[in-house]
Amino acid sequence: MAAGDADPSIPGNGDPISEEEALRRLRLTDDPSAQYYAAWWLGRNRSTHPDAVPLLQEALRQRRPRDPGAGVEENAVARNAARALGKLGQSAQAAIPDLLATLEDEDHGLREAAARALGDLRAQAAVEPLRRRLASGPAVAGAQQPGTPRLQEPCEALLEALGEIGVAEPPVLAVIEPFVAHERPLIRSAAYRALLQLTQERRWGDQLVQLLQHQQLQVRRAALMDLGAAGWREALEPIAATLAENSLKLIALRGLVEQGAGSAGGHAASSGEAPDAATVAVLDAMDALL
Repeated sequence: MAAGDADPSIPGNGDPISEEEALRRLRLTDDPSAQYYAAWWLGRNRSTHPDAVPLLQEALRQRRPRDPGAGVEENAVARNAARALGKLGQSAQAAIPDLLATLEDEDHGLREAAARALGDLRAQAAVEPLRRRLASGPAVAGAQQPGTPRLQEPCEALLEALGEIGVAEPPVLAVIEPFVAHERPLIRSAAYRALLQLTQERRWGDQLVQLLQHQQLQVRRAALMDLGAAGWREALEPIAATLAENSLKLIALRGLVEQGAGSAGGHAASSGEAPDAATVAVLDAMDALL
């Protein structure tokens, strides 16, 4: 879906709106459905309006009990605000303290959204709070909550955030590594991705490639996205051959070009210079899928 496309699953979604209208709706603190869509819109469209970040920060601080008549679930506006802030890049750096505070919220879904946003913003101040959330390991942080499929902590988001931030210090690696043995393949995939991003060690890329053969489509999809996010170009052929949707394979391959482990080819592709052979091979694979 293109950046400006509407998402029919968003409550209150309808005709396309303007940036000013999104900001107006986000100010409607008595209408969470309007705020929910407005926060999504501002993030999706990478708003640069000077009011966007302050209003999203205010929405992030909102905590409300579930109101069935409002059409959105508990804290849904705050979660969408966190996700939007993560998409706004440098302009949202001022929101990092609010996101760090949100990382301590009792709402599991809100902690997950905050962790992903902090990873998107490459917030180094989040490394220790994220590490602390995972420090009890798979047996505690990674244990399943009674009566729900959720884990005690949103481990997948926490692990991915550490990989995105990129601080490859021994205490960080030490807290991630136990999760490579987690019983859930999606958690293992997130741990492999983070370790690959932080160390560039082949063994973690090889483990992700193995997950591309997993019997569950959901796991194959996750491994595709994780390989793309890590820019592991040695996975080019396995990605192209994965039994999954071409649209997801294209996203993963685009990640190989954009991330490219900081390669010269990735830089050339983005700067208009002639790409190197590895980048050309990825682009050819993308063309073949179109």
